[in-house]
Amino acid sequence: MTLHRLSDLTWEEVGALDLDRTVAILPVGATEAHGPHLPLDTDVIIAEAMAEAGARRLSARGLETVLLDGLRYTPAAFAASFPGTIDIGTATFTALVVDIAASLGRAGIATLAIANAHFDPAHLEALRAAAAAVGEGDAIRVVFPDVTRRPWGSRLTEEFRSGACHAGQYEGSIVLARRPGRVRKEIMRELEDNPVSLSAAIGAGLRDFVEAGGTRAYFGYPSQATAEEGRATIETLGDILAEAVGEALGEEKES
Repeated sequence: MTLHRLSDLTWEEVGALDLDRTVAILPVGATEAHGPHLPLDTDVIIAEAMAEAGARRLSARGLETVLLDGLRYTPAAFAASFPGTIDIGTATFTALVVDIAASLGRAGIATLAIANAHFDPAHLEALRAAAAAVGEGDAIRVVFPDVTRRPWGSRLTEEFRSGACHAGQYEGSIVLARRPGRVRKEIMRELEDNPVSLSAAIGAGLRDFVEAGGTRAYFGYPSQATAEEGRATIETLGDILAEAVGEALGEEKES
């Protein structure tokens, strides 16, 4: 089967797909501060890398895959005080994802997979609500492998699992692998480690990066980022997405 980009197709070409065996993949990120060294759309870069890697695997298994343009405006309250961050309402974002799923379902596409790379608590709440709102009675199933939860997150890097991973080694490595020209490398190599666990700070009720100890909007070990690690992580993310879709399709066939 073939990997397609929805925006490249005509409506007749979409209609000619084997829609029951078509998986639309939606990359989801944010426009928000990622330290002084990574671009505001870092999460989108990562989500698109995950989506493409997953799409290649699904296509190799005989499924039609359609890559959607990534969503880049979402709840981002933790970074809202930093210039350039776009923070929208949780209900707005949930409704947007639900409406996208409904439109694809009306077109006959059977599955929507979400490749998410943004972990603000409000954003995750909105995505989980959207996935739950598209239920068994709808024309489309939604697959959302949440890498902040088991089993998926346990397969990612040590820094990611520690929770100290915003604009650190994990994210910086992926951007180096995908868009090296957009990394401020001299700044990145001089940044001090910030081993504060952002996930622990969220659990403790802190409300933004500054309160959590990220006064320059980064956590983790940015100076240790490498393109080699980034390429390996992208492959793992692709595996996670493809396996989640495969499990969802398998469960439905066996029921």
